[in-house]
Amino acid sequence: MTKIDKSVLIFGITIFLKFILFDVLWCIPTTFAPFSSIEFYTTKLIATLILLIPYAFFKLWKTETIIMFLLDALLIANLMYFRTYYTAIPLNSYGLSGNLADFTGSVVDSLRWYDLFFPLSTIAAVLIHLRTKKTPHLKRPAPVLPYLGVLAAIICIFTIVTMTKGGFKAANAKVRQAAYLCSSGASMYTVFGSLCYDLMNQQAELTPEVQKEIEDWLAQKPKHEIAVPDSCSGSQRNNCIIIFAESLESWVLEKEVEGQEITPYLNKLLKDSTTLYAPHVLTQVKGGRSIDAQLMLCTGLLPLNSGTYSSQYPNHVYPSLQKAMREKKQSRNYLLTIDKVSTWNQGPIAYSFGIDTILAYHDFKLTEAFGTHKRTGDGSFFAQCQEKISKGEIWKKGENAYIQFITYSGHAPFILPEHLREVSFSADIPEKMGSYMTTARYTDKAIGKFVEYLKTLPQYKETLIVITGDHEGLASYRTELCDNPYGKGIVSDKPFTPFIVVNSPVGMRYDEVMGQIDMYPTLLNLLQLDDYYWTGLGESILNPDKKGFAVGSQMNVEGEGYTPEEVDFAKEAYEVSDQIIHFNYFGRK
Repeated sequence: MTKIDKSVLIFGITIFLKFILFDVLWCIPTTFAPFSSIEFYTTKLIATLILLIPYAFFKLWKTETIIMFLLDALLIANLMYFRTYYTAIPLNSYGLSGNLADFTGSVVDSLRWYDLFFPLSTIAAVLIHLRTKKTPHLKRPAPVLPYLGVLAAIICIFTIVTMTKGGFKAANAKVRQAAYLCSSGASMYTVFGSLCYDLMNQQAELTPEVQKEIEDWLAQKPKHEIAVPDSCSGSQRNNCIIIFAESLESWVLEKEVEGQEITPYLNKLLKDSTTLYAPHVLTQVKGGRSIDAQLMLCTGLLPLNSGTYSSQYPNHVYPSLQKAMREKKQSRNYLLTIDKVSTWNQGPIAYSFGIDTILAYHDFKLTEAFGTHKRTGDGSFFAQCQEKISKGEIWKKGENAYIQFITYSGHAPFILPEHLREVSFSADIPEKMGSYMTTARYTDKAIGKFVEYLKTLPQYKETLIVITGDHEGLASYRTELCDNPYGKGIVSDKPFTPFIVVNSPVGMRYDEVMGQIDMYPTLLNLLQLDDYYWTGLGESILNPDKKGFAVGSQMNVEGEGYTPEEVDFAKEAYEVSDQIIHFNYFGRK
């Protein structure tokens, strides 16, 4: 050890620990899962050894100091960006003054006192180096061949691990498409790895041929028509409340099982003459599940053919219900969720949709918590949301608002704590069916109490309340439950979710099959936003000529009254939507 320059170790350890500190700060609001992966450590070691070369081989301590300060700036900048936009700085945002100008408004709020540990660690390493650099034996450079050998060995380990996962691009894409890992790319592969991935996925060029395909399909789609004229008395709705109820299926509504009403509060709403109800909304989500449901309702687009749009294309331009509300009604747009903003990359995509304010996991007290990820229960969630409205934290007085609520309690495996249960079933009822109904009753009560509160607000008469399931919930249990003698005739054999619009200017029941993609144009009608430039890929159910069928994400067709040509056209919508998102179609217009 006496022949090794101790400053090589000092600088090397300092750089490595900078990466670890960055990862700890990044993972606190997301997940520490990357710490259990081989790639997490090998990428840090590779980056450290490469950044250490100026001093290790050439004794350029001043150059090494500059490199460490630049690394500090890079890591702090990405942490600041993450605290605002919940993602690493995109490759195409570096060096763009316009992008930086947008960012400076939140710079002060994004800084944390512990960010100082980055530059302080550099200063400490340099001071230690200066105290020891005059020692004669410390002038030896690092042995080149052993150094490069260690670097090559670590690169080989990283390469082998990533090759078993399909290569760097595929492995990184898999991380970005996982519900609870999608924000972990910069942590697992370092900021440099994140930049490399961005470079490998530079925006594909929209060819004239593809653009023509998109526009030819859009030209053939039935024209969106006004369905709620201004002359309708009291028809103006200047506020929009959207409630995505996790895994809520339609079959539990308007049902009694063993003499017990499963959803009494929602059933009461359905009887109101001002409620619009469509019980047969065909699930069209793909791998993104909940975030795919938000895409369809908010933007009128279908999910990608492969992967998750929120992880792959969070910075693309999306026309949306939120943006239409802001443009036409000068609304303030809110997202309230008890999940982490890193889940499905929800934070970045919410801002791309036009959300102004996000209240998420850390903004709610963890009470009535249960489920796989121990999230705040729906009862507590809506009670806290009510409190935030009452205190003026959101939906301030005189403010038009779009507020989107994302519940969680309906998430599989549907195990509700005993003290929260209001119904129970005999041993004849299949366990999974009983658990699902018990949880649905809990969510029903939570939503019902919240809606009753909203009705007391002076702005209620101008407020549209939408309640829908984000997707089906029974999955592989459906066939088993439908075949069971106690489930048959109760559990639906189709993956239908409800579409309930409370205080609708048009009260009606729509019993035909519709797709999740049809909610967006229907809401444009009900909110009188029909002159917004994008009316979606679906059709409003207020259009009397709409055919009562939909195509699911597995190309399954449900409904009736359609022709083969109409089915083919509806199936083509998936490819058209994939191209619109992939090529950032609206960002080029």
